[in-house]
Amino acid sequence: MNEYDDEILNYFLENQRQLFPENVAETPEEAGQFLEDCMAVVCSSLKEVKDYLDEAGMDVSGMDREELLAASEVFSIPDGRFLIVEG
Repeated sequence: MNEYDDEILNYFLENQRQLFPENVAETPEEAGQFLEDCMAVVCSSLKEVKDYLDEAGMDVSGMDREELLAASEVFSIPDGRFLIVEG
């Protein structure tokens, strides 16, 4: 079971419409439950993001940093981590 800290939960709450047309959570507790349910992953580097997406079957071989960050399922957390949420 993943643990999502306050920074991850709050960032997801503020930016969830990046991936979803309407809010899927209103509180940090709901956000944590939602992220658990969809098995969201926290990565510490863009290389980890690329490796994860590659293993998930996404063709990322020619994608540069901007293209990876533009993927709607990749949330760039201000502290340098990345949250991947597969909708």
